[in-house]
Amino acid sequence: METETRWTVDQVLALAPDAASRTAGAKLAQPAPWSGTGAAGTAVWGLCKGSGSKPYQTAVDTRGPAYRCTCPSRKFPCKHALALLLLWAGGADGPIAAAGAAGASAEPEWVEQWTAARRKKEESGAGGAAGADAPRAAGPADPGAARKRADRRAVRVEGGAAELEQRLADLLRGGLAGADTAGHKAFDETAARMVDAQAPGLAARVRELGAIPATGGDWPSRMLEETALLHLLARGFLGREGLPEPLVDTVRARIGFTVDSADLLAGPTVHGQWLVLAQYDTTDDLTTRRIWLHDAAAGRFALVLSFGAAGRAPQLALPVGLVVEAELAYHPSAVPLRAALGAHRASVEAPGTIPPGTAIGPALDAYGAALADDPWLDAWPVLLTDVVPVPGPDRWQLADVAGPDAVPLTGPAPWRLAALSGGHPLTLFAELTPTGARPLTAWSPSSPAPAPTPVLA
Repeated sequence: METETRWTVDQVLALAPDAASRTAGAKLAQPAPWSGTGAAGTAVWGLCKGSGSKPYQTAVDTRGPAYRCTCPSRKFPCKHALALLLLWAGGADGPIAAAGAAGASAEPEWVEQWTAARRKKEESGAGGAAGADAPRAAGPADPGAARKRADRRAVRVEGGAAELEQRLADLLRGGLAGADTAGHKAFDETAARMVDAQAPGLAARVRELGAIPATGGDWPSRMLEETALLHLLARGFLGREGLPEPLVDTVRARIGFTVDSADLLAGPTVHGQWLVLAQYDTTDDLTTRRIWLHDAAAGRFALVLSFGAAGRAPQLALPVGLVVEAELAYHPSAVPLRAALGAHRASVEAPGTIPPGTAIGPALDAYGAALADDPWLDAWPVLLTDVVPVPGPDRWQLADVAGPDAVPLTGPAPWRLAALSGGHPLTLFAELTPTGARPLTAWSPSSPAPAPTPVLA
């Protein structure tokens, strides 16, 4: 049986798919509606009284994490799983006792069957995903038909890229001065044409281009820069035969070509102890969850993306601050960052030290080198040591304590980060972007334990 590691309340709440689930789970996190609770190894279980005659059977396998609940909710985790984890996070002296403790409940048969089924799927290499244990459709693909579909799509994307080149030329010929009063209609029409051409990456960048004038400030300069990058991407695809293979992979990924995770994981993988640095969602047509992982031993980062329908959170959720032992497969790219998370993974005890970082200067140098290989890189992960947020005349800055380097902070005023710092140096995980550093997670040396604190508003 694996060693049990209890999470903190903040780590549990970070798994909530939305604010409503977080609130509902917190209300249920009291002993009154629960019975038959217990914990053994990586399994936590309990019965929660609901509106029906039978209580809901709720169980969590913290190795995924994965959830099982007989309630009708389609959220992962549901409010009952969140409440169960909150009770469990209260410690060994709380309402959920560990196996072998006085008053602890034996693992019921329904929990034993569920965990045994998960272990069996993991051993066969088919399970371990967070959320519902849905079977994956299998069957031999027709290589010839797949190749024909790929060729047809490439032709359509080439047509879309050529049309985009003409539209960008028309935009610059007419000048950017009137873009702030022209509205979004022309950009929406161009984006729709890119969707028809099966180039969703081009469509997304066109929509972002049309939104720049509304951001204010020196928007013409930013619009010109983004127009140049969009032109470079279109030209890169049209001239891909003359590019090195890693750059071709990057261009295809930015255009919107995808690689199936199962195909990636069937090839070369990397194994490591991955610290979960950050997790946050963005919402557009889909809900996109970004999970940043870091392998300190190898000094590498990985970005795992998970998607959910509009208004619904993705199923994959990893609590910030825990370490996950896993196999990862990186997507092909000139700058490998995005990765597919393998099925075999287990949460192990959180690290007892603050992860090592670097100063701002070397971090900016690394960002510049990455941009040289991937000009369309929208976020570069950095761990910064001994930095402090300081207010500036126009915007907040992140400054080195011992050096002259500083970088602007992007997003809303980082009051939470400033409060955590109190003027003292921090270790910070952030995304470097073209407009500055986006702070995500911080470690304060003055904390009783080196636990990470999410700081993204």
